[in-house]
Amino acid sequence: MKTHREGNLQAPTRHPLNWKEDNFWQADEINEELERVFDICHGCRRCVSLCDTFPTLFDLVDESETMEVDGVNTADYDKVVDQCYLCDLCYLTKCPYVPPHEWNVDFPHLMLRAKAQKFKAGKVRLRDRILTSTDALGKAITTIPLVDLTVNALNNNSLFRSALDTTMGIHKQAPLPAYHRNTLRKKFNADKIKAKAVAATTGKVAFYATCYGNYHTPDLGQDFVKVFEHNGISINLVDKEACCGMPKLELGDLDSVDALKEKNIPILASMVDEGYDLIAPIPSCVLMYKQELPLMYPEDPDVQKVQDAFYDPFEYLYLRHKAGEFNTNFKQSLGDISYQVACHLRVQKIGYKTRDILNLVPDTQVQTIERCSGHDGTYAVKKETRSKSLKIARPVVKQINAAQNRYFASDCPMAAVHIENLADSSAVTSHPMTLLRKAYGI
Repeated sequence: MKTHREGNLQAPTRHPLNWKEDNFWQADEINEELERVFDICHGCRRCVSLCDTFPTLFDLVDESETMEVDGVNTADYDKVVDQCYLCDLCYLTKCPYVPPHEWNVDFPHLMLRAKAQKFKAGKVRLRDRILTSTDALGKAITTIPLVDLTVNALNNNSLFRSALDTTMGIHKQAPLPAYHRNTLRKKFNADKIKAKAVAATTGKVAFYATCYGNYHTPDLGQDFVKVFEHNGISINLVDKEACCGMPKLELGDLDSVDALKEKNIPILASMVDEGYDLIAPIPSCVLMYKQELPLMYPEDPDVQKVQDAFYDPFEYLYLRHKAGEFNTNFKQSLGDISYQVACHLRVQKIGYKTRDILNLVPDTQVQTIERCSGHDGTYAVKKETRSKSLKIARPVVKQINAAQNRYFASDCPMAAVHIENLADSSAVTSHPMTLLRKAYGI
């Protein structure tokens, strides 16, 4: 008689996302798999505190006639799917039934499959298509003089925000990022220094600016330049780039992800061939190249090449630190730092390298906060999910308010702005790379 194992002590593994196969898109097969996985989740409930996806599911079950998953109307499955923003924490930090367990539960990628089917059926709002078209928005707003100033002014105008709330469903109290016509790619300025290979790193880095980094935080690029050059690392911009595709992935628009991959991968792969390692300032973009695209294109050698060469920035610095090639000649301390660890950084399975690097600064203590910010790029902005994002963010805000540390930092600038807007704290919000530059006094 076959028995089932309760839980799993083996390391999680990920199966390729077979999105080009016909059965991936079959609504009946998707609903059948949703019911199977939902039933497992209902019997476990370990993930109830992560986000609103699981409370939504469990409420549907508990309020049904049978109080089991078979009592939930399949039409209500979308209510669960809509709350998932693919943070991946359930897969890598909570679920005991992920592969290689025989139950083979990959909740985030099942949600992605359902989102993709929903998108293909045309059940996505125009607002969501616009919000996830980050390149198009950025180029339209920053190309023509004064348009960025006008948009920024309108985004801070209460009457305009009320109208945007009513017509587009963009919550009037959600902070929206400012646009800068003088983008990161325009401002980026690096010196030519001789690269020195250390351990697995070449010492020659190509910086993938990302949409958010390019249009919204252009000064951050120079912080990267100063810190990396101060550590003897040659840094240059990626020759040309488009959005990594993560916003479209979260929407379920896999055809757009495919089109963006075709723009980015050949350029990134050619830079790897030239001896470059790859970094990006946004954890979600790094994860896209380290995990999601390789799972979508498991047999593409260029995707594999880019995956192998892509690093989180602080992971890169820490690798060189382990080999004795990280500059620890700091000029000033940073004091106490509240540091929220972004979800898409946690699931890269590299440990807390940002914390470890900042802790090298004398008289500096980093308090890590291992909770989701609830932002997810659009989740905290949309009218229907704004209140849920605030609930998810509450534990982070509570810890920051209680600590009253000198600085608050997150590797994800969007999460940082979201939390800063909610916290009642005197902490100065800064990107970790900005803090590291400050500690060097450069």
